[in-house]
Amino acid sequence: METISFAGQLFQYLITGLTVGSIYAMVAVGFNIIYNVTDIINFAQGEFVMLGGLIMVFFHVAVGLPLILAFPSTVILVTAVGILIDRLAIRPIRRPSVLTLIIATIALSILIKGAAMFIWGKDPYDLPAFSGRNPINFIGAVIQPQYFWVFGFLVFIAVALTFFFDRTIIGKAMSACADNPDAASLVGIDVKRMVLLSFALSAAIGAIAGIVITPISLMEYDRGAMLAVKGFGAAILGGLGSFPGAIIGGLILGSIESFGAGLVHSGYKDAFALIVLMAVLFFKPSGILGDIEISKIKRF
Repeated sequence: METISFAGQLFQYLITGLTVGSIYAMVAVGFNIIYNVTDIINFAQGEFVMLGGLIMVFFHVAVGLPLILAFPSTVILVTAVGILIDRLAIRPIRRPSVLTLIIATIALSILIKGAAMFIWGKDPYDLPAFSGRNPINFIGAVIQPQYFWVFGFLVFIAVALTFFFDRTIIGKAMSACADNPDAASLVGIDVKRMVLLSFALSAAIGAIAGIVITPISLMEYDRGAMLAVKGFGAAILGGLGSFPGAIIGGLILGSIESFGAGLVHSGYKDAFALIVLMAVLFFKPSGILGDIEISKIKRF
């Protein structure tokens, strides 16, 4: 019986880790979309997740919109925020260097966090689970129905981006901008529009991540910064610029945190993940699926 109980605990840690890791993976994918087109590390990416959760609470709980309306409304609104960031904060910078643009995204992160604190306050907010909160007992583990929504949306994002970059003209144009923006401009591709689209896509993915995780772990104004750090760590672990690497890195990072918290001590879960990240980068600086020279774009 003890063996079954311990096996159940291990399975519980695995399920929890993969759920959290799926969110890290979505954040990492958002990082890679912008990085592949602009070489910018958008440190406001975590704020898209935070806004997704809090705006969904506003539409679904405060206003009372049904889930089927509140969900797309939230994604559209957060996507608009991503577009505004490009139009008002990134594009107006004259002769921008990569470092200048990264600093601009850090400033935007602080600004968005302050605005969220002013609007929603400092209290955490809950969101009703999409399929209720009656847990499923499986092999000694307790699985919340919301976990399946998190996994499902990660798979949906992976499939949708694969189709987008491989089968659509706009996706191929973004790939061309990633490979060589000057050459893409010479053949008539509007590079600025592709940059704007990259911010819009990353904001939409961040919003989805925030919506699906809020029923599990609540959401508050200052969650974005830590999510950005974890998502960036997942992107680096998997290989910056690699979409499959972002997903693998996120799942690994989340699993390490969960097993570390469950088997050792919850206070050190962040340390375990960072130690493994540093170890991987020590032996393979480009990350698990990255090349020696970080490539510009890799499809699923």
